[in-house]
Amino acid sequence: MAKVKEKQTDFGFRRVPLADKQALVDDVFHSVARRYDLMNDLMSGGLHRAWKEALVTAVNPPTKGRPGRLAEKADRRFALLDLAGGTGDVAFRVAGKAGPGTRVTVADVNAEMLAVGRERAAKAGHDVTFIEANAEALPLPDRSFDAVTIAFGIRNVPRIGVALAEAHRVLKTGGHFLCLEFSSVDVPGLDRLYDLYSFNVIPAVGRAVTGDVEAYRYLVESIRKFPRPEKFADMMRNAGFRRVSFQPMTGGVVAMHSGWRL
Repeated sequence: MAKVKEKQTDFGFRRVPLADKQALVDDVFHSVARRYDLMNDLMSGGLHRAWKEALVTAVNPPTKGRPGRLAEKADRRFALLDLAGGTGDVAFRVAGKAGPGTRVTVADVNAEMLAVGRERAAKAGHDVTFIEANAEALPLPDRSFDAVTIAFGIRNVPRIGVALAEAHRVLKTGGHFLCLEFSSVDVPGLDRLYDLYSFNVIPAVGRAVTGDVEAYRYLVESIRKFPRPEKFADMMRNAGFRRVSFQPMTGGVVAMHSGWRL
């Protein structure tokens, strides 16, 4: 009997069995969870803060001074789901600006990242719900969120198309999906500097700060293997999103992808 060929996927520059990728990604984030947000600051020179602020602006939740049309109805609360957001960075930005008619939920597959997020939420007094959940199989009802976000997490999902379909499923009609992800540098000269920095400086900083050079070597490689913006836009359309668009930021280092459930 012919042997069935096992499905393969990318783990950085390596090809691994699809069934193994989630455990490998989990190991990466188990290792760096406690220093994850610090490393984001160091790796991006603080730029990740501006990128995430742009994401929150695009979410456009009802704010304390602007209740918004949804909050006018007693039975409607603006609901945000942040995927792969274990440490709470995006969720806290929304919760800090949003009015009382806002429900913020973080879903992450990694228990260590969630533990960091819960500790930070308790210290800051943020009303955020944390759930351990796989983005490919969310334990959440259909049409239950007004917005779904994911910041620098979609490239770590083994089956990106499945996760996009799940994000679409849990969005209400008229709901907004927003994704921040590293992208393809489109400024001549900057691309070479970016490669030099990514493959030499980031792993070295990762070793110094977290003691794990391999985790940050994988993270750099995973950026290069992620689909280009046009291809990812097509994947979003295939998952059911409409009015799909993307906005390059910082010379194409990052792109913000947008789609709607209509």
